[in-house]
Amino acid sequence: MTVCYERWMPTPDLRMPDLRMPDLRMPDLRMLVFDVFGTLVDWRTSLIEELGAWGEQHATPLDWTAFTDAWRAEYAPAMARVNAGDAPWTKLDDLHRQSLDRLLARFGAGHVTEDQRRHLVRAWHRLHPWPDTVEGLGRLHTRYVLSPMSNGNVALLTNLARSARLPFDLILGAELARAYKPAPQTYALSWTLMDLEPGQVMLVAAHNADLQAAQAQGMRTAYINRPTEYGPHQTRDMSATGRYDYVAESVTDLATQMGQ
Repeated sequence: MTVCYERWMPTPDLRMPDLRMPDLRMPDLRMLVFDVFGTLVDWRTSLIEELGAWGEQHATPLDWTAFTDAWRAEYAPAMARVNAGDAPWTKLDDLHRQSLDRLLARFGAGHVTEDQRRHLVRAWHRLHPWPDTVEGLGRLHTRYVLSPMSNGNVALLTNLARSARLPFDLILGAELARAYKPAPQTYALSWTLMDLEPGQVMLVAAHNADLQAAQAQGMRTAYINRPTEYGPHQTRDMSATGRYDYVAESVTDLATQMGQ
């Protein structure tokens, strides 16, 4: 009896990045890295809704919209102190906790317990994506390696990616560089860890200063317009102010422009 054996070949996983299909405008482009807060997720609406619901549940009727705006206002100065060496290296979760404690006292909610404070800090792990984010990332993921390039720490970004269904291939967090953007070493993480050149990586962000810092390191850049990130009082990043490789109205628009 003759027995025939067929060579088994695995079925290709079409969801994985196909690096053999380069962007015709940038044939060497291999990786897209994304600012997260404001670019991929709507941090302001997410926090206002979650904090407001928590306040109702725990009989803490603060002005949670003002609280959210004040919390975010603490973000950049806290990171700047770390980058300047005026404070030791501190991951973003801990910076958020420090500013939360100050704000609870300022808003007259010093009674909030330790467990409750830990829960509130982790609201940053549960932010909701903009409506175009998940679809747009999914389309880009068919061709490119995707990763956050955020000031968030690894645990925060991992939990956020799982909660918001963001299809990242790897998680780059600020503690890997022990610095915050716009420090040059934060941008260098991407091409260094992936054995690429700066020009093979493109930063996608809604913030002009972030993109211009990436350009200074030799990276490609794409601007996503998010004119409502800071709500009705937004005064900056209303449009692209630099010369970028792409300017898009959404992540899906970027995917379309890039042929995906």
